[in-house]
Amino acid sequence: MSPTANWSYPTNIRLGAGRIDELIEACYAAGTSRPLMVTDKGLADLPMTQAVLERLRKANFWPSFFSDVDPNPTERNLAAGIEQYRDHHHDGVVAFGGGSAIDLGKLIAFQKEQDEPVWAFEDIGDNWKKAWTRTMGPIVAIPTTAGTGSEVGRAAVLTNSETHAKKVIFHPAMLPKVVICDPELTVSMPPAITAGTGMDAFAHCLEAYCAPAYHPMSHGIALEGMRLVKENLPRVLADGSDLEARAHMMTAAAMGSVAFQKGLGAIHALSHPVGAIYGTHHGTTNAVVMPAVLRFNRPAIEEKIAAAAGYLGIPGGFDGFYDFALALRQTAGIPDRLGDLGVSHDRIDEMSAMAIEDPTAGGNPVPLTLATARSLFEECL
Repeated sequence: MSPTANWSYPTNIRLGAGRIDELIEACYAAGTSRPLMVTDKGLADLPMTQAVLERLRKANFWPSFFSDVDPNPTERNLAAGIEQYRDHHHDGVVAFGGGSAIDLGKLIAFQKEQDEPVWAFEDIGDNWKKAWTRTMGPIVAIPTTAGTGSEVGRAAVLTNSETHAKKVIFHPAMLPKVVICDPELTVSMPPAITAGTGMDAFAHCLEAYCAPAYHPMSHGIALEGMRLVKENLPRVLADGSDLEARAHMMTAAAMGSVAFQKGLGAIHALSHPVGAIYGTHHGTTNAVVMPAVLRFNRPAIEEKIAAAAGYLGIPGGFDGFYDFALALRQTAGIPDRLGDLGVSHDRIDEMSAMAIEDPTAGGNPVPLTLATARSLFEECL
């Protein structure tokens, strides 16, 4: 039996099979009756996506449909979405899809009335305090994957189309008002996407758990999130119709996003440049670089990982946990090397420079330098 629940942490979350039926009520609860529906190109023509759009139409919500969302969304996608939002006089956003669509939907609602360019609100210091949010549109988020957890996040990742650098844009008001987590919407995910997004959720929980910042609440959430992935990702990969496991994976994805308020680290710092330059799947890239980062961080996290292994029922301390991570990657069909994703040696210097500038680098338990970033990329290639 698939789990069903109503949660208000960190926002209003409606979890359970079939709860997409509550879409109209959720829109009213969020405060939108003329939403822009944002999704990605791969989902645009699917029956489940068109069914959601039809629900909005039948409720006389007069939605328009925006799907110009790249796998790594850029400021060009954002500008196009804002233009459509304004032209159709929308009063909110329904963000439907994976992390890319939800991130861009959040950014459209946030950026539509700003005087400053979006880059002015990069997650550095108190940049977010410069934002004008009184007229920001409310957001209803409907994830169709179980990985990024963007549906419960207060930030979004945007790629600069000229520099290829990924930037994290942050504001507390970017948190969606209502989230619908319906595991039935994830059943049609291709196995490779199920695997990549599942490993993304695991990477979020793992890095949040290892981050040295003091945040006991996120620390505990990260640990339980890893348990949910450990127990349910293999089930989902073996049987994509397992709604109970699908619901647990959606929960783990949301938990990972909440947990990484504590911090991320070198897994993401390495993955972001690769994704920006080569367009690789983010969760899959995280999984490829994970073993090298675990080895790199071992001096600082060995005891912590041994404690996690005990909680997860994994014998052997750090080594046992490391072997488990390798086995989970293998079960998910994750490639061993970045070269298998099309990454080449000729841009290592560029990626290393981008990695140490990435905002996630500062949360790594062992300082990430230009030399160590380059060494890690060499290992992963």
